[in-house]
Amino acid sequence: MFEGKIAVVTGAARGIGQAIAYNLAARGADIVLCDIKAEWLSESAEGVKNLGRKAYCFELDVTNATAVQNAFNDIAAETGRIDILVNNAGITKDGLLMRMSEEDWDAVLTVNLKGTFSCTKAVSRIMMKQRSGSIINIASVVGLMGNAGQANYAASKGGVIAFTKSVAKEFASRNIRANAVAPGFISSKMTDALSDEVRQKMLEAIPLASFGTPEDVANAVAFLASDQSSYITGQVISVNGGMVM
Repeated sequence: MFEGKIAVVTGAARGIGQAIAYNLAARGADIVLCDIKAEWLSESAEGVKNLGRKAYCFELDVTNATAVQNAFNDIAAETGRIDILVNNAGITKDGLLMRMSEEDWDAVLTVNLKGTFSCTKAVSRIMMKQRSGSIINIASVVGLMGNAGQANYAASKGGVIAFTKSVAKEFASRNIRANAVAPGFISSKMTDALSDEVRQKMLEAIPLASFGTPEDVANAVAFLASDQSSYITGQVISVNGGMVM
């Protein structure tokens, strides 16, 4: 599906980002793995190579716009092109609004929203010159429905959704598509550590009565990155078991 294509995945060291990198590699793409510390990427790089694809590792702080632009220039120089960008890097700093510090608000908005902006801007000239490309931004069900104790995270992911729609309209004339994937509750070390009572309460909010997996998200990303979705742009694909309909 992606033979000869180059995909950049931010936040690729673990979790959903790692699953996305493996999924795209299994379908033929060479992968540029990005995370805030390059040494974190060794496992992901090994996994991509085991799938028979090239792995390029880049240390990338998405909050530093200058560093992002320089990194994407270096990526394009080394790989020759960028066909797919997956903006997955993100953090949480949860807390009730009345107790939330300005620092925690700024940190989440800077990584999740500004980081997505900076990476998208940096890749835009490359893709425009190619007159092709697919950008997939990882949002969240919380960006669609809100959540108590996550005002900063919800605002950042809601912003990612609105940003995606705007980018889709700006870039469409150059055959560049932009879409978002909004995961719900995804199985992770965090959900594994929850008590049975809390897990049950979370499951009751999901019509399909199960947590998703990182691979569920990765499959949606692969679809949006591929020619199978060539007439889809500016959309949000919810991967949440029906939490939001």
